Amino acid sequence: MSAPDLIRIVSRDSPMALAQVERVRNELAVLHPTTVTEVVPVRTTGDRWMGDLSQVEGKGAFTKEVDAALLAGEADLAVHCVKDIPADRPLPSGTVFAAFLKRDDIRDALVHPGGLTLDQLPDGARIGTSSVRRVAQLASSHPHLECVPFRGNANRRLAKLAAGEVDALLLAVAGLHRIDRPDVVTEILSPEAMCPPIGAGVLALQCREDDMTTIDAVAALNHPGTFREITAERMFLHVLQGHCNSPIAGYATAHRNGDLSLRACVFTPDGKTVLNAHEWAGPLDPATLGTSVAVALLRQGARELIDSISH
Repeated sequence: MSAPDLIRIVSRDSPMALAQVERVRNELAVLHPTTVTEVVPVRTTGDRWMGDLSQVEGKGAFTKEVDAALLAGEADLAVHCVKDIPADRPLPSGTVFAAFLKRDDIRDALVHPGGLTLDQLPDGARIGTSSVRRVAQLASSHPHLECVPFRGNANRRLAKLAAGEVDALLLAVAGLHRIDRPDVVTEILSPEAMCPPIGAGVLALQCREDDMTTIDAVAALNHPGTFREITAERMFLHVLQGHCNSPIAGYATAHRNGDLSLRACVFTPDGKTVLNAHEWAGPLDPATLGTSVAVALLRQGARELIDSISH
């Protein structure tokens, strides 16, 4: 099947989201040199709203308007960060994932103007983050630090840090690379020190399920190892039925020998309770691994823990 003449790509209009679209456009240009790509930027509820995300549909606040443009036929392809796509409910009816791009760095970074590491920060140091996942883990590992609610895109957060509103920031390494600011990274935290969100570092390409022309055109951008990892991670989150206020973290790793592993955690918001599970799968399909790890955490009491958190 020949590639389409034009592919319209819809995305959030933040600098990072638009940088992500450029990556997709560049990869498509290599695959299909004659296909023209056009960007359709939309402002999402999540980008407009600077309060608690749970008050505006949680993570769906970053995807709803993008999905709507795709379904209305205003665009042919949507680019999402997988970590922003809710997994406790199915994709919007009529849409499908066409590809998961090769995974970027899944780790978090500390940004401190004075060059201190996380362990060197003094008592009472203010860390800017609105991630319940980061807040819970910091409360567990560094209870002497204070987390300050901090929303806005990465550039805006860096500007607030420079203005002295907080002492340090926690940001995704992949995100800082996407906006070309790896220079601000003071320390990269290991996944053991700061377990990443489900879907960290992965861009998903979403199409209308009846648009086989576009689906076929972007299918070659799918990275098989990343596809297996994300399938396991999203099934894990789906079975847990976590919401945007649930401190849930985890990551799958596709190993060279074909094995797949999934490590995951569920926390109370104060970090005092941490449930852990880590399983390996050889020939098991990824969805089965995700289910198995979720069941292991449910056996430890994850359901009661998640349901006790308001959302």
